[in-house]
Amino acid sequence: MNLHPMLLARAEQGLPVRVALIGAGKFGSMFLAQAQHTPGLHVLGVADLAVERARQALLATGWPKERIGATSPAKALATGGTFITDDAERLINAGGLDVVIEATGVPEAGIQHALAAIRRGRHIIMVNVEADVLAGPLLAEKAKRAGVVYSLAYGDQPALICEMVDWARAAGFDVVAAGKGTLYMPEFHASTPETVWGHYGLTPERAAKSGLNPKMFNSFLDGTKSGIEMAAVANATGLTPAPGGLAFPPCPVEKLASTLIPEADGGKLHHKGQVEVVSSRARNGHDLENNLRWGVYVTFEAANEYVENCFSDYGLITDPSGKYSALWRPYHMIGLELGISVASVGLRREPTGSATGFRGDVVASAKRDLKAGETLDGEGG
Repeated sequence: MNLHPMLLARAEQGLPVRVALIGAGKFGSMFLAQAQHTPGLHVLGVADLAVERARQALLATGWPKERIGATSPAKALATGGTFITDDAERLINAGGLDVVIEATGVPEAGIQHALAAIRRGRHIIMVNVEADVLAGPLLAEKAKRAGVVYSLAYGDQPALICEMVDWARAAGFDVVAAGKGTLYMPEFHASTPETVWGHYGLTPERAAKSGLNPKMFNSFLDGTKSGIEMAAVANATGLTPAPGGLAFPPCPVEKLASTLIPEADGGKLHHKGQVEVVSSRARNGHDLENNLRWGVYVTFEAANEYVENCFSDYGLITDPSGKYSALWRPYHMIGLELGISVASVGLRREPTGSATGFRGDVVASAKRDLKAGETLDGEGG
């Protein structure tokens, strides 16, 4: 709380939090849509390998042409405008910059950009969850030693899950499980970028018009993104995956407190303190009512009978024993909410989730027989 008054104060002082966005894809564009309406925030520059894509992202999200014509970072700093470039390093090195948002989605590039930001004393917000799972704990430690903040990106599900876990623990609850919902069926493991849009009820033309990446959106279906995001949550919260990995149990929100608890107590968990993803679709192919497809959740445990009675007194949905309950959020708003990370990091020097160790990892299996000499095309391929 109180981020908005702090941003207003920065605006009144003429000292906005200055941000560089690297990667003008869907996530970055959604951030840009809200950044122009956020007091005390100045998008100093946008870097993308395709400069015209960055320009079009700004225009499509409502930025006036006159605000995006700065010819250098220095001009942007002096005028309050925005500089567009294909040179991320130049933007990272710009004078007056506070926060770097890494939103390329490319792990190798993300790690290099994070290291460059840390060397220059810039806070880093890692939208690039693939890079975070690969090297997040190491990057977070480097950032700490350099006196800057390394943070997950609010609006994406891992950071929202971290927030819910922190809420539960700060309120004195033991966290039983935390995770997210998704649309999952076992056969989705075989989905490819060529078949993906049928699962979303979209035509390829509509998807292209909306700027949707078929590989990225296929990774949401085939289990890749869920695995990567839960590894990020495990690394940031200390929760751990089951030995067999994610099970994707079908579960509506009213059953979270009965399902995301240990098997010994009638649930589906291998152990307390677990990350897990719930499916919005039953195995028979029917979508569940009150599903959590776009949301996040945490389940937690009453410490004693008095707390169990409090759960009952105030209408919390529990398991049959009354010992376990759940809190959930039905949606995540992707880049539209990313300004929360920018404000938290830039004003309070507090991350919205940050890796503290390696506790989860992701392995891939082939969707078809591979031939010698073929190149693996990454997540969602």
